[in-house]
Amino acid sequence: MMERSDVIILGGGLVGLTLALALDAHGLTSIVIDPADPATVQAAGFDGRASAVASASWAMLEAIGVAKRLDGKGCPINTIRVSDGLAPNMLDFDADASEGPLGLMFENRVLRQTLHFAAAEAASVTLLMPTTPVKTERNDHEVRVTLADGRTVSAALLIAAEGRHSPTREAAGITVARWSYDHAAIIATLGHEAPHGNIAYEIFYPSGPFALLPMLDDAEGHRSAIVWTVAARDKAAMLDLPDRAFLAEAEKRMGGMLGALRAASPRAAYPLGFHHTTKITAERLALVGDAGHGIHPIAGQGLNLGFRDVAALAEVLVEGARLGLDLGDAQLLDRYQRWRALDTLMVAAATDSLTRLFGLRGKAPRAIRRFGLGLVDRLPPLKRAFMAEARGESGQLPKLLGGQPV
Repeated sequence: MMERSDVIILGGGLVGLTLALALDAHGLTSIVIDPADPATVQAAGFDGRASAVASASWAMLEAIGVAKRLDGKGCPINTIRVSDGLAPNMLDFDADASEGPLGLMFENRVLRQTLHFAAAEAASVTLLMPTTPVKTERNDHEVRVTLADGRTVSAALLIAAEGRHSPTREAAGITVARWSYDHAAIIATLGHEAPHGNIAYEIFYPSGPFALLPMLDDAEGHRSAIVWTVAARDKAAMLDLPDRAFLAEAEKRMGGMLGALRAASPRAAYPLGFHHTTKITAERLALVGDAGHGIHPIAGQGLNLGFRDVAALAEVLVEGARLGLDLGDAQLLDRYQRWRALDTLMVAAATDSLTRLFGLRGKAPRAIRRFGLGLVDRLPPLKRAFMAEARGESGQLPKLLGGQPV
C-alpha cells in the first residue's frame, strides 16, 4: 500500500526538520526523505560550524516545542559589535534586558541532533533517512516520490529543502541567479583567555569580514566560533598553517581583545557564493531555505532566513488545511511566494551590498564606512531598524516568529 501524507519534504537538514516539526505541532503529516545517514551527519567531525538563532527564530522553536530540548545548549548573544577593522568607532547593538538576548549561538551538530530526535518522536512525522528518492512526479492531483527500495510515497505538496544544490529545483526548471565571491570561509572554534561577555563581533577588513561569535565554555575555558573570510586562493594555505601560526594570525585580526588563544576544534573551509531563485514555487512544489536563496554569512542570517520560510509556509498550509483546501493549491502557494519574495530579496541584496562596500580599499571608502557606522549609532530609528533585522523581527512576521501557534 502506498504511504501518503499531507506533504513530502525532500531534505532532512535543519530547515527541513524544523518545517516537519512546525507542521506536526499543528496536526499536519509529513514524510521527510534524505539520503544522508543520520549517524554520519550527527557525528562530531561532520560539520564544525555554529549558527546564530535569532530571537524570533527562537520564539518559533518555543512555539513548536523544540526550544525546551535546547535549553542550556546555546550561548546568548547580548551585544553585536560592528567595526571597520580595529578602528575605535565601533557600532554596538545591545539587547534590551526586557526582551532577552538578540539570539543564541549553537553548534550545528547540537541543532541537528536535537531536531532529529524531536522529529523521530513526533506523531505526524515519518523519517525516511537514509533513503534515496529516484523519481519525482507532480501532476494536477498529487505528487509521488519513488524511492530506491521500490516504495512509492505520495502527498498533496512537495517541499524541497535540499540546500544550495537542490536537484528538485533544477528538475523543475526554476531559474537561479548566482555568482561566486571568490572567497572562502575558514571555520573554527577557538579557546581564549578572557571571557567574551556574550558579545558577537563583526570586524570588516578589505580582504573580507572576520566574525567572532560567543560560544558556551568547555572544560578548558572560554570559547568563540570564528568565520574568517579569505581569498579563495589562500584557503589551502590557511588550512595547512600550523596551529601556532594560525592562532597568531587570528589574534592579529582580533586585536588581542580576548587574550591568548587555543585551538578548540579542527579548521574547515567553505566556498562563499550568492544565489537567488526567480521564484520559490511551481506546480505542487515549494522551496525553503538554501534551495531558494543562499547569501553571504556576513550577518549570520542564512539559517534564520530559512526559518522565516518555515514559519510562513507552515502558516499558509495550516490555514489552508483549516479551510479544507488542497495543500498543493496554486493560490496557497502564490500566497507563500508573495510573502517571502520581498524579504528574501531584501536580505540577500543587503548582505551582498555590505560585502562589496566593506571590501572597497582606500581612504575614501574607509571614511564613508566609518561615517555610516557613526550615523547609525546617532540615529535611534535607524538603529532600531537594524536591531529588528538582527532579531529577525522585520517585515510582516508569521505568527510562529512571534511565538504564537498558527
